[in-house]
Amino acid sequence: MCGLTGWLAATPSDKPRPELDARLRHMNDALYLRGPDSEGLWQDPEAGIALAHRRLAIVDLSEAGHQPMTSASGRYVIAFNGEIYNHDDLREILTAMRFAPAWRGHSDTETLLAGFEAWGIEGTLTRLTGMFAIALWDRQERRLVLARDRLGEKPMYWGWQGGQAGQPRVFLFGSELKALQRHPAFAAEIDRDALALLLRHNYIGAPHSIFQGIRKLEPGTWLEVSRHSPDPVIRTYWSGLEAGLAGTRNRFEGSATEAVDHVELLLSASVGRQMMSDVPLGAFLSGGIDSSVVVALMQAQSSRPVRTFTIGFHEPGYNEATFAKAVAQHLGTDHTELYVQPQDALDVIPKLPEMYCEPFSDSSQIPTFLVSRMARKHVTVALSGDGGDELFCGYDRYRITAAVWHWLHVVPTPLRRWTASALRSLSVEQWNTVFRWLWTWKPADRRANNMGDKIHKGAALLGSRDLSALYRGMVSHWATPDQVVLSAREPTTLLNDLPPGLTELGDVERMMLLDLLTYLPGDVLTKVDRASMGVSLETRVPMLDHALVEFAWRLPLDLKLNAGVTKWPLRQVLYRHVPRELIERPKKGFAVPIAAWLRGPLKDWAEDLLSEQRLREGGHFDAVAVRRCWLEHLSGRRSWAGQLWDVLMFQAWLATQTRQVEH
Repeated sequence: MCGLTGWLAATPSDKPRPELDARLRHMNDALYLRGPDSEGLWQDPEAGIALAHRRLAIVDLSEAGHQPMTSASGRYVIAFNGEIYNHDDLREILTAMRFAPAWRGHSDTETLLAGFEAWGIEGTLTRLTGMFAIALWDRQERRLVLARDRLGEKPMYWGWQGGQAGQPRVFLFGSELKALQRHPAFAAEIDRDALALLLRHNYIGAPHSIFQGIRKLEPGTWLEVSRHSPDPVIRTYWSGLEAGLAGTRNRFEGSATEAVDHVELLLSASVGRQMMSDVPLGAFLSGGIDSSVVVALMQAQSSRPVRTFTIGFHEPGYNEATFAKAVAQHLGTDHTELYVQPQDALDVIPKLPEMYCEPFSDSSQIPTFLVSRMARKHVTVALSGDGGDELFCGYDRYRITAAVWHWLHVVPTPLRRWTASALRSLSVEQWNTVFRWLWTWKPADRRANNMGDKIHKGAALLGSRDLSALYRGMVSHWATPDQVVLSAREPTTLLNDLPPGLTELGDVERMMLLDLLTYLPGDVLTKVDRASMGVSLETRVPMLDHALVEFAWRLPLDLKLNAGVTKWPLRQVLYRHVPRELIERPKKGFAVPIAAWLRGPLKDWAEDLLSEQRLREGGHFDAVAVRRCWLEHLSGRRSWAGQLWDVLMFQAWLATQTRQVEH
């Protein structure tokens, strides 16, 4: 796990080499936590190319793994972030081809370079199993290639900047925006349309970024750009959409037992490959299905106790540490747990804006950082269970949305809209009063809280024209973000413009595939990458081995959601290692009580960022709309925690921007 950055100048620079080196080092220093072990700089000023790399040494700790690295022939220079888990197999093939030179070390970077020499760009990318972001300079063709892994585990930003008022034009790229921002050509103009996406989803999905003119490379693609062809050409070498559709057209026809056997075989192989490391390695363990099955398969392949890490909360509704401890004891792992106090979590919040480098507002970023920080005290690599929900139908919202639409779609749209209007005719407080009266006979601990708020939010979904619109509403924070963000026009995404083929899927599988393409890379993987890199910890995700992803899409839905039981194949694999009674319980999210904190210990911090004067002076938001939500939330009449966290994370991030460039 590392960080990379650099540029390609449209014209030769007239700056002296020491000045260019200092500029490149300044950009690279912004990525220090992604790679604190060493740095590397490489430039060809005449060609206008500069590559910088920060290294977190994981495999081949010697100087033979140092980057940027030049290929044996001298044609290619690479800066690479990630891990190629099958690089030993590729080395054997290259050696058998008599193509590979005498190997200088055993790093996957050297294997990559030999692959590009032997198979070309796309031929190499399609052979890789791993997570990666790659910057490759072809000295012969004088072209720059950027590439990103299939599912989007590793980030890559890019874009042309400069060119105004005689300023040189330069193509900037890197692992994080804060490195690009340190180049003097960077314009740093907020993209209000992308800000609307943040308010919709709590993340800004690829290809958009918070800055105008800067994009994210999408998963499974590679980009080519040069001075002579300055318009970047982007090609797809692997498509999650096509993998999903291909799987549903070629269903697995074996028995349920054979399906479970094959899932275990593929996942066990992925776990084994991802345990490759020359430094201490462990795993996150929440006690849920996904992390538990990963740890179980790790322990089955390890001759010593696997290091596992869990954080716990004293609030019962947010704590799973006791379940994780029981799983760890059964498997015999070397388990570490940390119960965090509310103040521990609150202390993380000021760090978030710079850690995430563009606004990001999934509040589970806080516990993710805390568990990463704890693990980093003991290991340098940690495996996680992310991906299981999207592949094996783990989210309750899939079933709920499908069930709601099953009943809703038979009601004429005008009648549904009239019903929604009628429901909203009573205020939230009036509905709450009605339910307090209706539920006088219920014990206090069995009464749902704030039913008026739930009714008003549900009413907003009644007018959905189809299941896709309903699902978009279910996963949205602000229902009309381009009305909250001033002068914004919300971009089209896959969630409101289904690509051809998705409509042929059933309701639940359509939502699962949409999440695989959007929510997984945009939210889940971004959250884990930035939180772990904030403490120089490499995280790996065995569920996202593309062979397992492709097989999971071949499994019929009734195997994944079997008689109402989610993630059925993963559960069956896990029950071969862990007793069922340690696992079977209601699912909890990896969350913190943001709603209560905003009314309590975070109130003053939030009030400062959400003050009417600050909102009006910033000029990004409709101050009246935001203030109304804030005051309703403080009163307890409505819960707007998610919506307010979106605005707060942008406001807090915006306050860091001047300091970011100066440092």
